[in-house]
Amino acid sequence: MRTHMHTPRSGGHRAMLARWAVTLLSLTWSTYHSLAIPRVTECGLSCSQGFTCRNHVNRNVFNSFCRQPPPSMSRSVLEALMLSTVMKCAPQDGCSLLLRVHASLTLHESLRGLEACSMSLDTQETHCHSMRVSRASRRQQVGQQLQVHFNCFEVSMAQSLYITLRTVPHFCGVQLNQQYNVEDCRDEDVGRNVPDCFAEKLSYWVDRSRKVVLVQVPEAPGSPDYYLRLCLKWFTCEDAGEPVQVTANSVSRMVSLPYSQEMPCLCLESWPATPDAVRTQTCPFEDDTEALWDAIHYHPGSQALSWEPACPVSGHVSLCWRPGPGAHCLELENSDRPAHRRVQYSLVDTQPQLCLKFSTSLGFWVRCPFEQPRFPAWKMTIQWAPSRAHLRVAFFSPSPTSFQVRLCHRRKMWPLACHQKLQATPLPPASVSRGDFTTDPPVAFVDIPRDEACGPDTCIQGWRTDMHFSAPQQLCNLQCGTHHVLWPTFAHAAAEAQTPGTSDLTENSHAGSHGPLGFHQESWCRLYLTKVHTGRGPAGLALDRPPCSLCKCTPKAGPWLHCPFSRHPQATETSHPSLNGGCLLPPAG
Repeated sequence: MRTHMHTPRSGGHRAMLARWAVTLLSLTWSTYHSLAIPRVTECGLSCSQGFTCRNHVNRNVFNSFCRQPPPSMSRSVLEALMLSTVMKCAPQDGCSLLLRVHASLTLHESLRGLEACSMSLDTQETHCHSMRVSRASRRQQVGQQLQVHFNCFEVSMAQSLYITLRTVPHFCGVQLNQQYNVEDCRDEDVGRNVPDCFAEKLSYWVDRSRKVVLVQVPEAPGSPDYYLRLCLKWFTCEDAGEPVQVTANSVSRMVSLPYSQEMPCLCLESWPATPDAVRTQTCPFEDDTEALWDAIHYHPGSQALSWEPACPVSGHVSLCWRPGPGAHCLELENSDRPAHRRVQYSLVDTQPQLCLKFSTSLGFWVRCPFEQPRFPAWKMTIQWAPSRAHLRVAFFSPSPTSFQVRLCHRRKMWPLACHQKLQATPLPPASVSRGDFTTDPPVAFVDIPRDEACGPDTCIQGWRTDMHFSAPQQLCNLQCGTHHVLWPTFAHAAAEAQTPGTSDLTENSHAGSHGPLGFHQESWCRLYLTKVHTGRGPAGLALDRPPCSLCKCTPKAGPWLHCPFSRHPQATETSHPSLNGGCLLPPAG
């Protein structure tokens, strides 16, 4: 009994599910067709049944000016304005888009017709269509509702339009307005049938080794000829190569477009060979920003440093300086500039540690244009002053310049805490130059009390004051200890290795010795190695326990040349920046 009752219920349940499935499929099918853009076979005008209306070419510019409506006319005589896109297709030419304007109004005896105007928000171009109701219809249908369809507005995909509907004649305050956006290629129906969208289906490959972009143009029924080119995309796409035409009957639809450099705004532009065709751009190098930061130019005559973006950039440019290799580049004051246009800095000091820093939302990049030795640079050294209670900061330069010095103290975070600016005293230029400014007498100097300059976490900075932008040279942690030798500490090797300044004078040195104010490291190392090898050295010259790195010895120069203090606590593998490399041989004899 239970089985007998269960079977028909089960069959009825399956039948019900089948009916639901059919209903769901019907709804899905109808929804699909409702989402498809309606087709029209011709462009025209239609009115509701019982009315006689016709197209009218409106040459009366005075319809733009309104007149006051009669007292018997309601301002709501225009009831509705509805807009939609329709598609007109031809077998060989593909499909084009039209705007359908549907208007509803209550006919009044003073109305002769309607005017609908479409204005492109991109170009401000305006097209108008008018209709007239016959005099007989106006007499017979006063007070009746009139439905009007305009199907003749040609539009482009992704176009933004402003539609205006008003009466003929134009009565003030009797008007309807609406903004409308035409479907773009993301609409399945548009993308499949409108030729302008075929360009977005291009396939391309970048061959970086050959510096070409290879483009495959798809074949489609009724597709027109195509144009392809590379361009630099700013407000408009500027030519970066000659356009290449691909005809509809081309045997090969593969195009090779050469380029000179990967740029984020170098784009592939394509468009069909039809009037007013929509152009589409694809930018295959939009993440290649490295080339942008290399467009740096130095102008020796004006001593100006400039950079100009080759592509639109949103960000900032600033000058900065590096205290040492791998160190954070510290921005110079008053050097921040927006990066969207040409940037120029006047009177820039050509120091190797002076750099340009580019900052965008993607990160930052640093370029140091003066690292090459062809740029003139100055040098700062720290030596004993004639007064043993002071240190002398000496500046060497190929030309007379002005310098300033300040004392700074290290903190846990940059920047240093700096104070006490001291102006350097200029010295007369050398009457005879040796051709190397580092061996000529200094051009300026500053004497600093020993107690202030020597000590842990103390730095001495020097920079040019006759330039608008100058990067300081810096020496830190000078050890003026019991061994009567002035050495910079090498505990901060990374910070010192790129710093051009040197500290190179023994306490017993004097003016007129192997350097302008005392011995340079090269002279000192020669003397030291002589003492190691022969046991002889100048009387009164303390040569005790230097860091091994100052002599930069190598076994290739001879078995006796070695670093005798390689196990000394201060010995490091970092070469001092003042030495040019190679072993320093002792004087002959």
